[in-house]
Amino acid sequence: MKFRKKPVVIEARQWDGTAKCATTIIDWILKSGSRSARYHGPEEFGDCGSKKYSPPKIAIDTLEGTLTASPDDFIIQGVQGEFYPCKPDIFDITYEKVES
Repeated sequence: MKFRKKPVVIEARQWDGTAKCATTIIDWILKSGSRSARYHGPEEFGDCGSKKYSPPKIAIDTLEGTLTASPDDFIIQGVQGEFYPCKPDIFDITYEKVES
């Protein structure tokens, strides 16, 4: 059997990777009554001159566990008020902008 996704309107915001934008997104998530969301800035790790880079991320606690958003990901508020990250290519295939 095949199924088509029902046309529902969701709210989403794209994260540009900055701490300022992460703060705005996290405030939006927490004000909506979600469980929790945290920003983790970029980190260096390694030793003996072999430093490596860990990019920034937003950790979002969901019913399925903690999911992480990377820069350029969309954070979606679903139909039941839940939040989760979505990769830009999947978002572009799945959603289209709705005019207010």
